[in-house]
Amino acid sequence: MFSKSKIHEPGPKADGDKPKTGESSTAPSRPTSSSSDYTPSAAPRSKPAPSVLSSDLTITGNVKTTGDIQIEGTVEGDIRAHLLTVGESATIKGEIMADDVVVNGRVVGRVRGLKVRLTSTARVEGDIIHKTIAIESGAHFEGSVQRQDDPLQTGQGTRKLAPPASETAAAAPAPSGSEQK
Repeated sequence: MFSKSKIHEPGPKADGDKPKTGESSTAPSRPTSSSSDYTPSAAPRSKPAPSVLSSDLTITGNVKTTGDIQIEGTVEGDIRAHLLTVGESATIKGEIMADDVVVNGRVVGRVRGLKVRLTSTARVEGDIIHKTIAIESGAHFEGSVQRQDDPLQTGQGTRKLAPPASETAAAAPAPSGSEQK
């Protein structure tokens, strides 16, 4: 009565028939609750939770992610992220580059972001390059603020701020003896 033919296995069950015995692992029917292969792809649209670096964690080196990150500890290095939240107990010594930056703690270094927000507990020592910025009353900030349409661009945008000393020396060669008057 039933035949195990390969012709019938790959096709969808249009009439709502239950899968036959032995077909559940090979037929592309809807996943069962015991199948963990389908769980991550079933919800790719949900936003993943941010990565959290706790207050007892110290990182020496660069941190890079395409997602969100919340830092409560200490980072000595550059940070790249989509959304970066610097917690009140956090200290960052390095450059920050993110689409959205919320600073509640201490940052020593350049901050680059499309949206930058310094809360009342923020302590920033360095330049801020932004598209939009908000600084709450009580925030401590020492540095310069520059608005750019694309603050995440590192090519020529960085060169306009402060050219490296070696580049300045190379751009202005020392005059030779015959050219001096």
